[in-house]
Parts: sequence; C-alpha cells; structure tokens
Amino acid sequence: MNSASAVAAPLDEPFYYLTNFEFVLAWVAERHGDLLGEAEHAFLAAFADLPRPSRALLVRMVMRRGEHFRCSRLAYAEIGDTGPALAPLFAAGLVEEAPLIDLETLFVQLRLPELRRALAGEIAAAGLPAAAGKATLLEGLRVREPAPRPLKTWWPETTDRVVRLRVMATCDRLRLMFFGNLRQDWSEFVLSELGRQRFEAVPFAADSRAFRRREEVDAYLALHRLRQRLEEGEPPAELAEALPPAPPNPWLAARRARLCIALGRQAEREGQAGRALSLYARAGWPADTGSAEGRIRFLRLAERRGETRKALMLAEPLAAATHDEAESQALGRLLPRLRRRLGLPPLTLPAEPPPERFTLRLPGPDPVEVAVRDHLHRTSAPVHYIENALITGLFGLLCWEALFAPLPGAFFHPFQSGPADLHREDFVARRRERFDACLARLEDGRYRRAIRDNWRMKAGIANPFVHWAALTEELLEQALECIPAEHLRACFERLLGNLRANRAGLPDLVQFLPEAPAGEPCYRLIEVKGPGDRLQDNQRRWLAFFRRHGIPAVVCHLEWLASA
Repeated sequence: MNSASAVAAPLDEPFYYLTNFEFVLAWVAERHGDLLGEAEHAFLAAFADLPRPSRALLVRMVMRRGEHFRCSRLAYAEIGDTGPALAPLFAAGLVEEAPLIDLETLFVQLRLPELRRALAGEIAAAGLPAAAGKATLLEGLRVREPAPRPLKTWWPETTDRVVRLRVMATCDRLRLMFFGNLRQDWSEFVLSELGRQRFEAVPFAADSRAFRRREEVDAYLALHRLRQRLEEGEPPAELAEALPPAPPNPWLAARRARLCIALGRQAEREGQAGRALSLYARAGWPADTGSAEGRIRFLRLAERRGETRKALMLAEPLAAATHDEAESQALGRLLPRLRRRLGLPPLTLPAEPPPERFTLRLPGPDPVEVAVRDHLHRTSAPVHYIENALITGLFGLLCWEALFAPLPGAFFHPFQSGPADLHREDFVARRRERFDACLARLEDGRYRRAIRDNWRMKAGIANPFVHWAALTEELLEQALECIPAEHLRACFERLLGNLRANRAGLPDLVQFLPEAPAGEPCYRLIEVKGPGDRLQDNQRRWLAFFRRHGIPAVVCHLEWLASA
C-alpha cells in the first residue's frame, strides 16, 4: 500500500477514525514487530479483543489532549451510551475508573462555577473571595498543597466521573514508529481525506521504517520529553543531567545537539555561562559531526567571558577546515576580534564588495515588500513578491524525481511531505546521479517541459521546496521565459550544497524585463529593506553568490515619505 488516499477512511463513515487507527496498528505490527515490547504487544492484543464501541471510544480519547476526561464530555453519536463502552476499557486496564486527581487537573476538568461549589470549604479556609477567578483560586489553593484524590472525594455531590487513559504513552510510541516523528498526529488522515493535504505516492519496501532498533525509539522519546520539560520551564541544570549519551544514529545525534543548544541558550539567559559553554561544546564537537551553531555559540560565549586565547585556538583550525558557509561567515567576523584582543597581526581577508543598491521614497503604510512591488510593477515589466518561493519552487519541480526517490531510510509511511533524510549530510551524495540527471535538462532545454509537467501533474502534492499558493502559472511561465538556464543551475547547485541553510535568505521580489535590450538581463531579483532594517547573514551570502555568478540582484532601501 503506497498512497495516503488508500488508507484514509471516508469521513462519511462514522467510525473513520477507528479504521485509520487500526491501519496504523497493523502497519506498525507488520513492519516494526521486532521493536515492540511487552507493553505494546499487550495493548495490541487487548485492543483487538474490545467490542467496536469500546475501541472507538478509546481512539477518541487517544486523539484528544491530555489523559483525563470527564465522562459527560465523552459524547459521540456513533458510540452511543458511554457507560457500556467504558466498562470493557476498565476491565482491560486501558482506562482507570477513579484516578487520583491533583489540583491542577481538577481545575482543567471543572468549570469555574463547579469549582466554587466543589471547593467551597477549601476556598473559605484559604480566605479567598468567593468571586475570585480561576487563576486566583488555583494560586491561593496551591499553597495549601492538597493531596490528589478522586473526583468524588473532591466533590461528593457530583454525578459525573473523571477517568484516565492509561495507554497514552504506548499510543505515542506506536504513533512515533509509524510517522517517524511526534510532530504529525492522527489528523493527518483527516486532512488527507478532506483534500487539504496530499502526499506523493512512494513505494515502500518491506523494511521501510524510521527506526532500526528499539533503543532508537527510546532515545527519541527521551529527547522529546526533555524538550517538553524545557518548554514547561524546568531549569536547564536538571535537564542537562538527564541528557542521554550521544546515540550512534546520526539524525538522533542531530536532535540531541539541537536540544543541547536550546538548553545552553536557556542557561545563558539565566546567567549560567559555564553550564552554557558545556552544553554548546556537547552540541558542537567533534567538529566533523557536531553542530556548527553549537561551535559558534561556544566561541562567542568564550569570547565574552574573556577566554580569548582558548577561543582563538579552536577557531583558527575550524576556519581552515569548515565547508559550512554560515560557519565560515561567523568565523570571518570572530577571528579578527580575537586576534586584535591578543595583540596579534590582523588577518588579511578579501573584502566582499557591497551589493548594488537603490533607494525609494514612498508613502506608507503598506508592508515594505508590497509597497516596492506595486511601485515598480509595469505591464511590460511585472514584479512578483516571491521571497523564498521561486528559486526553491523551480528546483523542487525540476528535481521531483530525485527528491522522492524511494531510497532506504527516506520514506516509511504514506504521509510524508518529503524524504526523512532531507537534512542529513549524505542526502545529496546518495542521490547525486539522480540530481545530475535532473539538472542535465538545463543544458538542452528539456527543463522547461519537465517543470511545466510537474507543475500540472503534481499540483497540490506536498513538496518541501514547492509553495503551491505562491508559484502561480503566470509566475512560472515568466520565470521560464526570462531566467537563463545557467542562472538556475548555479542556484540549484548552491541549494544542494546545504539544503537546510540555503532555502532561506533569497530576495523578496523578482522583476521580469522581457523587453530588455539584447545582451541585458531579462530579470532582476530585489531584496527590500525598510527603515532601520539590515541585511541578514543568509541574505548577504546569497547576494555575494549572485554577484560572483553574474545573477542580477539589487537591494532596495525604502524610506517612507512624511505624511502631510
């Protein structure tokens, strides 16, 4: 089975969500059976033995937020009476009938009038005004540290119940094994069925899956929980102690490095510079596999702490060895400062000439890109607001076959908007011959037909480089007419040099000049900067690249005219 449309149940079927959930369970059991533990096997067996209303109710709960649910809010027409559907879930141990509820959970489950009735005695004992709002009541009662208790103990008069789903962690693990991430959830099936999201149909081998060992699933979940705890405000010192060792899996190691950087940034904000340095070092080294961002943050912080000589000893070999443009740019600024502070001779670095610029003075208050676009637009010289959508979109259309090649480790479920290894170091190397074949069409003119065909045949299908709403037929045709193939090839090769970093920073506007004199460019790219706005580093890198390759690009500085 290789297409999302083949697995998403019709929405006019009342139990569509159950069908989709059961598809995931079958997929995971078939392809990830060796990664399942006792808890997952027990859940699969228990779930299969449930009557359909109970299975449906459990899935409804899994797809909602949190683990606690009021029975009065579990009302679904296709399921009917909640009581009979819940009983088998209690018996199987999948749902807890009368869980202990802490104060915070109680405040989530009950409305304010209900809280005032249920906690009247507690509120009076705490000296809180009866008319206080939820936040005030929670803060005032929290200091009394009430013990968790069942809802009936909190509120003896209630006829309602709160139950707790006991298998959310297991279902999250199964969802992770299916999708290969926890960003995607069960709504992917619904969005696909509604036609709001379409995915390329890629054939799957029998062993197509994101994880090879159970330990990799465990590592992903551990890193995910640490990230959640950081976002919830836990101190970075405690979270740093809980960091698992760097896994041998490269993409999990990259996730760990990004978490180290996030922890380091929070430690730095809290004045824990030493801890931040340690975390940045864990993210950045060894230099051949670590994060360039981690290394640069380490060096900048070391410089601010006065560890100048240490920073220089690390920075100089990095500058000689790095192939990362962003890292090279950052080191090009850092090294002269470090050498100056140590009294060393200055470096002789080639100066990049500034990009071509012009200034416009226009009335406001439109967004700056829109104001410049509308001012420059002519029927004979149309201007489009493209930002990062044109060059990347043409690349995604021309190289569609290479991007969606069914290589091992690239695709493992029907809801992928792009290959899972897109940002791994060997992504291009594994597909170099395929990319070369796509780019070869730029040499003989076949690229126009290939791009047009994919624009028509693949319209609306998710592609990490194609923003369909922005890439109109008019824009596409004008670009194919006016942008030379050699300029496209140069831009596409730069994208392939670093797909993560180079997808951003492209100019805001393109102006097509089909009536330009012979020998003159038939288009120009325009980066717009409003008052007080400066070029970002990735924009500077693109502009320098354009200049080296003779690609027409300018910077427009916009100044607002004073209103009368």
